[in-house]
Order: sequence, then structure tokens, then C-alpha cells
Amino acid sequence: MHVDLHSTLEGNEAAQEAANIIQSCVHCGFCNATCPTYQDLFDERDGPRGRIYLIKHMLQSGDAGAATRKHLDRCLTCRACETTCPSGVQYGQLVDTGRLLVEEATDRPVSQKFLRRLIRLLFPYPRRIRVLLGLGQFFRPVLPPALRRQVPPRQSVRDDTGSSTATRKMIVLGGCVQAAATPGTNDAARRVLRRFDIDLFEAQSAGCCGAVDYHLGAQQEGLDFVRRNIDAWWPHVAAGAEAIVTTASGCGVMVKDYGKLLRGDPDYAARALRVSELAKDLVEILENEDLSLLGNTADKLRTAVHCPCTLAHGQKLGESVPRILERAGIPLARTTEDHLCCGSAGTYSMLQPEISGRLLDRKLASLSIDAPQQIVTANIGCQLHLGTRSDVPVRHWIELLNSE
Repeated sequence: MHVDLHSTLEGNEAAQEAANIIQSCVHCGFCNATCPTYQDLFDERDGPRGRIYLIKHMLQSGDAGAATRKHLDRCLTCRACETTCPSGVQYGQLVDTGRLLVEEATDRPVSQKFLRRLIRLLFPYPRRIRVLLGLGQFFRPVLPPALRRQVPPRQSVRDDTGSSTATRKMIVLGGCVQAAATPGTNDAARRVLRRFDIDLFEAQSAGCCGAVDYHLGAQQEGLDFVRRNIDAWWPHVAAGAEAIVTTASGCGVMVKDYGKLLRGDPDYAARALRVSELAKDLVEILENEDLSLLGNTADKLRTAVHCPCTLAHGQKLGESVPRILERAGIPLARTTEDHLCCGSAGTYSMLQPEISGRLLDRKLASLSIDAPQQIVTANIGCQLHLGTRSDVPVRHWIELLNSE
């Protein structure tokens, strides 16, 4: 597709980048076959090809309306279309740019602005989430069943971070929601990696990966989180840290993009690129280790593996978790429609609850065809989302390998 930028967008670097991406699209429509929202709504504007046309029109007209905003908002940014696309269209980057331009060109209803602002003020900050979760967990026993399932039970962890004698050092991203809601995930990862002589530690001043703000159209605020993390990690990187490990695949995609996101920042470009080079999902660490060192894992329940979109399509590691669990001797249940999103998609379940709910029901049905006794995933958002309606426990996969 050829794009003639509107005169008001000439010299706009983001608009030019979007135009370049669009030019690689041959409008074949293969993407619609794997797009969850197109499969749910069957509206061309709610598939990748239709959204590309909407962004193209915005770039050429210099204007956008509420309809364009609505259909871009409905995109999960699951990037299944990127896996399907024969032309290699960088759709995830394109839709982020489209949303940024739409935010600049349109004025949202007050209710939408309030909710999005509330999400941005709450979810990137673990202390704020802990307060909210603490209230919910305190009143959880008396909450109505539907509301009770929205509140994850409290997790306790043992504080033995100072007792490691491991010689290999890796940084782990503490994150925001995961740090507050499921601290046992990083605790389990730390204990498992000690079996391989790896000390996993957090840089205390690091925090949210930046994805919440960045994907809600507040890109500069998101990049501020990125810079803070780089500043927090850099002394450890300079001291020889072997990797920067993410246990939430959504954060992992973001951290691996740091080099691209800050490539134009003269103060951070080189360090951001180095951070992205060091960024590894937890599965990438364990795939290279001798799992016999784990001994016999305690967990032998029939397990359905949910692969988050950020792991399958964002990081191209879709088969990694099942491979590791099979090597560890954990019995796996059959699943279907592994390419489709569960509907969590970061903040999507809060902003588009009806579509998200339908996708969740479809995903749970596809995970349950072989009567699993538990479901595991690799992303905190998916874990909490699936847990709201699942009839079996939903856990992070690393917990299955932690027999301590």
C-alpha cells in the first residue's frame, strides 16, 4: 500500500515510520484468519487489514474520528497477525503509532479518560496495587462469588535472598502487578535457578517495564519507566550480570524492545540496546540447562499449558514451556486454538470487558478439552484473567519445577 502523508504530518517521524510499515502490506487478508477480534466480531475494521486501512486514511487525511479510535482500541495487540503475515508487516509497532496519533487527534469521553488515567496511576506501581489487593483479600471471604474470583489469594514468600552462594548472576525484573499479586512467581524462579548455580536478584529501584503507559497512548511516560529501569540495571550490567530475566512474558516483549524504543535517544540508545541484548524470558534460561539437576519434581498433575501471545507471537517462544515441562516429566493435557488470545492483553480486560469475556470463555474451553487438573501460563495478566473463571487452579509454570 502506498501512503501519501498529509501536509500536517510531513516531518512527523512517527507518521513516516507508520507509512513505511503500511507500504509492506499487500492487503491479502491472511491476518484476519488468526485475529481474535475479527473472529469474534467479523467486522473488517476489527481485523488487522481493516485497521491498517483506517491508519492509512488517518495518515493521508491528517484527521481521525471516534470510529477509528474505537476499532484501534479493540485491537488486543496480540500480534498473532504478525506470525501469520507473509509480508512481515510490523503490525504491533504500527498500531502503537496509530493509537498515539489518534490520541492527539481525538477527544475521548470523560468516562474513558478517567478509567485510562486511573489504570495508569495504579497498575505500574506495586505499592499502590498492594494496598488495593490487601483490601480485597481482607474482605474476600464475604465478597459475592463473582467478585471474589477477581481477587487473587494472598501469597507468602520466604526471605532467604541473602543466603545464595551461586556464582552466576542474573537480574530479574520485579515488575508491578506480578510483584504485588503473585510474588511467589519470582520466588519460585529464584529457587529453581539456584539449582543451576544462578543467583537471581532484583535491582530495587527498577519497576514497571513501561508497557502500561506506552500501550495506552502515553508513550513518553512509558519511556520514562524504560529509562528508570536502565538506570537501575546498568551498574549490575557493568559488573557483569549474565542476563536480565523476565518471568512475565508481557514485560519480556517490552524489555526486548528497549533498544528499538530508545534508538533515537543519544543518552540512552547504547545502553538500551545492550539491555535488550541481555533480556531473556525465563524459558530461555532453562532451555539451556540440565533439568536432571532438578531431581524429581513434586508436581505430577495433568497440566494444560496456556501460551501467552507475548510469548508465542511477541517473543517467538511458543513451544518452549511445553518442552521444558515435558523434559521435567510433567504430564501435559491436549489443548486447541493455541494461537488465539485469552482476552487479557494487559489492560484490555478492563477497557473492553465484553469482548475480553467472550475470548476468555473460548480460551478456557480450548484449554479444558483433555480435563486438566491445572492450567499454567507464563504471564501474570493471563494468569489472573484465566483464574477469574477457571474451574481448576491457574499457576505460573515455574511453580511446577519448584519442589522446595
